[in-house]
Formats: sequence, structure tokens, C-alpha cells
Amino acid sequence: MKRLFLGASLVATSLFLFTGCKENKRTSMEPGKTNGATGLSYGDKKTEGYKAESFAGQPAAPNMVFIEGGRFTMGTVAEDITFTRDNLERTVTVASFYMDEAEISNIDYLFYLYNIQSDSTSEFYESALPDTTVWQNYMSFNDQYVDHYLRYPGFRMYPVVGVSWIQASDYANWRSEAVNNSLSQGGGEKKKGISFGKKKKAEEGLAEAAPVSDGGRKTIESGTVLPNYRLPTEAEWEYAAKAMIGTQYNDENQANQRIYPWDGSSLRQDSGRGKGMMMANFKRGRGDYAGIAGRLNDQNIITAEVYSFEPNDFGLYNMAGNVNEWVYDLYRPGSYQDFNDLNPIRRNDYQDEDGMYDSKNYNSLIDNNQRVYKGGSWADVAYWLSPGTRRYIDQDSSTATIGFRCAMISVGAPSKKKM
Repeated sequence: MKRLFLGASLVATSLFLFTGCKENKRTSMEPGKTNGATGLSYGDKKTEGYKAESFAGQPAAPNMVFIEGGRFTMGTVAEDITFTRDNLERTVTVASFYMDEAEISNIDYLFYLYNIQSDSTSEFYESALPDTTVWQNYMSFNDQYVDHYLRYPGFRMYPVVGVSWIQASDYANWRSEAVNNSLSQGGGEKKKGISFGKKKKAEEGLAEAAPVSDGGRKTIESGTVLPNYRLPTEAEWEYAAKAMIGTQYNDENQANQRIYPWDGSSLRQDSGRGKGMMMANFKRGRGDYAGIAGRLNDQNIITAEVYSFEPNDFGLYNMAGNVNEWVYDLYRPGSYQDFNDLNPIRRNDYQDEDGMYDSKNYNSLIDNNQRVYKGGSWADVAYWLSPGTRRYIDQDSSTATIGFRCAMISVGAPSKKKM
């Protein structure tokens, strides 16, 4: 009996030790004080050697929401009334990433202009100015928007417009430098020396500004450096807009597909105090931008403030309507059949070269300067509010109906918190 008791104790002790080892396994957050492959100690403040810095996850990025990646059906769900057949349905997987919860506003862009005016060349500052004449229309009295939309305090939280794809990309580059310099100082005032010279010719046709830092930024190994802000890929944007996480009900099953960033085929709220009110800001029909006075159904004749309407299931505002938004991708009508099914993107002149379209002889509008924009705007009919629809325009062009928001990759173990 005594032997049986001792045997049981040994088994229990072995199980405890085995379980304890499992519980103490190394992770990216807790790599241990010694190197697992060699048993040698990591360096610290007192001793030399490779230092495994403490890491609590990717730092929270201002204004950004964590978007958990996964599989989804990318492409046009609604009837293809334009007969372009350029975004047929296919299954793809998108890795987790971060995205601005709202469109970049006028005050965000004015803050950027203020900072680059003191830190950059006059040529770059002038190249960054939005085109306020996008509001000008000789057959429409929009003079007040030409003069006031960008700078008048009453429009501070309205989405910036008149910004080209190139200008939006330059803003993302500046933001990366500014935020990381701030994080290097523990969130204080930004460091001097975030300067931008003439726009360089970037690889693959990406026209970007050249940031020059004073060298004070922390290393990547520190874990305190954020990845670069950038425009979202078309797949990321569409995935985030559909927010299919809201239709999840059991295992990997989803209750329904989505035509818009919300459930159902209606553009109106179906219950509550706002029953019958529009879910987004768009053009309801010919000559009808908002409804009648006293009952403006979507409350806005032109754009709306960036936090208007209810967010989708990822917590993102205005992923349908208000303003269209630039995405990273080059436009090609056959992207849906050339795609990689993991993190798809269309880069410049890889397969389907622009020479095949003969834009120089005006036989096509398609070349390596055409960028995709999505989401529908205050001046668009409901068809364009569906995330699967897509249009394109020259990367140097700007309109009163196109704005942007930024995205950022999620690197390793994520922090789901938002700043």
C-alpha cells in the first residue's frame, strides 16, 4: 500500500513538472532571460550581449483600430450595372492590420501643413496644398466651399478633399516620422528635423517624399517603433468595410454576405429612434442630396463630419458614403484573376503591363498612374456605397469627392488598444 502511495506521488509530481514546463514556455512577449537554443544569458543594462528588450505588444497608434485578419469573399456582391466585370468574387485572406477609425480631417491635414511649412522646402509645402478649386463649378454656386471648406473652423472635422493619391502618400510618410519621433521621446513634443525635400522617384511608381530624421529614433529591436503609416491596399479596405465579423455566429460560419458595411439591403435604419433615416451620406437621386429642410434625411448636403453616422462592426466610421477613399493599388481590370490569394495587391507594371493598353495613343485610359478609389461619396448614388465596387483616377488628380485614411501592418503579437 505504501509503495502504491509513493508511486502515485511520483506520477503526480511528474505531471506537475511537465505541466509547469508547458505553462512556462517562451513567447515573443516573454522570451526568458536565457537563449533557449544555447542556454546562454541575454545581455542587460549591466552586462554585454544580445539584449531581448521587454515587449508588451505593438504600441497603440493614434486614431487607429485593430482589424483582425481572416478569410473573406472579395468582389462585387451587387449587380454589376456598369458591366465592367473588374472585381468578380473570389476568396482571399487578409492578415491583421490597423486602420484609421475615421477619414483624415481638415484639421489633421492643416496640422501637417503647419509642420512641414517650418521643416521642409517651400516647393514641397506648395506641392502638399490641397486643391480647393475642386469645389468650383461655373454652373453651381459653390464659392463658399472654395474659400472656406479647408480652413474655416466650422469645417475642422470634415474630411479633407482635393488631395491626390501622391499627396495622401506623402502625408502617410510624414505621419510615420512624426509619430515615431514622438514615441522615441515618450509621447512629448515632436523632435525637430522631420524635413521633406523634393519628391523622389520611388520604386514601382510610388511618388513619395524623402523623410530625413536627426537619427534619434529608437531601433526596431526596441519594440517601440511603429511600422509605417500608408494607404490601405484594396483588399484591406474592402475587408475592413464589409466587417463580416459582425455576421459570425458559430465556428467559421457566417450568417450572411453584406452588400453594404451593415446588414440587409436597405440604406435606412430599420429600428430605433432613427428608424427610416439614412445609414450613410450619399446622393439619394437626381437633384436630391439630403432631403427636405426640417427633415434632412442624411443631415448633410455635401460632406459630413468624419465621426458622423454609426461605425461598422470593426468600429470604422463612414466606410460607405461621405467621401470616396484612395487605396494603395494600381488599377487593372483583370486584378481579380491575377491576384495572390494571401494579402493581394496590384503593384506597378507587374503582369498586365501598361503598354498593352496604349494610353499614349488614347486607345485606353489605363496606365501606371491610375489608382483605385472606393466607398462612394456625398455626390454618388447608392450603387457606389457597396465595398466591392471600384473606380480609378490618375494619381495626380484630386476631386471634391475623394479623401483618404491610413493603414498600418500588425507586426507579431498585437496590441488591440486604441489611442
